[in-house]
Amino acid sequence: MFEGLKGDIKSVFSRDPAARNTFEVLTNYPGLHALILHRLAHKLWQKNFRWLGRTLSTFSRWLTGIEIHPGAQIGRRFFIDHGMGVVIGETAIIGDDVTLYQGVTLGGTSWNKGKRHPTLKDGVVVGAGAKILGPFEVGENAKIGSNAVVTKEVPAEATVIGIPGRIILKSVRPLDANPDESKRKKMEENFGFDAYGLSDDMPDPVARSIRSMLDHMHLVDERLNGMCQVLKKIDNTYRNEDVPSINDDDIGCFKEDAK
Repeated sequence: MFEGLKGDIKSVFSRDPAARNTFEVLTNYPGLHALILHRLAHKLWQKNFRWLGRTLSTFSRWLTGIEIHPGAQIGRRFFIDHGMGVVIGETAIIGDDVTLYQGVTLGGTSWNKGKRHPTLKDGVVVGAGAKILGPFEVGENAKIGSNAVVTKEVPAEATVIGIPGRIILKSVRPLDANPDESKRKKMEENFGFDAYGLSDDMPDPVARSIRSMLDHMHLVDERLNGMCQVLKKIDNTYRNEDVPSINDDDIGCFKEDAK
């Protein structure tokens, strides 16, 4: 139990730069208070002390403003930031390293018994005010934007925004996983493109689209070079002229517009 509590406290420090020390986290973070009380209420629920479990969860809601049904299953290092207005239903399942912000609802769309609340896989981040409604899965490391309303399954690594929720980014490949990243970087420099401030946890759809175009252009260049080499072997008179390079003067106007 205490090992789990240590992990929960560490998750606060890793995800909230405002956290200064352990005593402050233990005494002033309602998300942690709600989680500790839920773990106790969940044990009571599992041992069939249902009324005690519900009563403890009601006390937790009164104390923290966070409502977690004692039947909900929550993994390790779960973090609720700010917390006010968070609602987690009875059949919700939450994996490890999940983060929720204030006003999030993990709710159902049916009055029937059985599985009716969502399942959040490991590493999911849900923005403030988002509603995830229904018995479906949100894949690992997916991100749900603030105030989005999600009613259908979300694939792993995807980013969802809007009402109704729509996927704007799917299966982002880490930059260091690309063996030709240095070539791509060189081509980006030639075209004067710089994904300013871009990181994998802050996706920019326009930047991703441009990078996809650059990857495609790089692949076309490689294929054309291969075709030229084959033609040279077939016909000795074939001359493979170099492609003109792109100078700064050619793209200067674009750089000026970007300033």
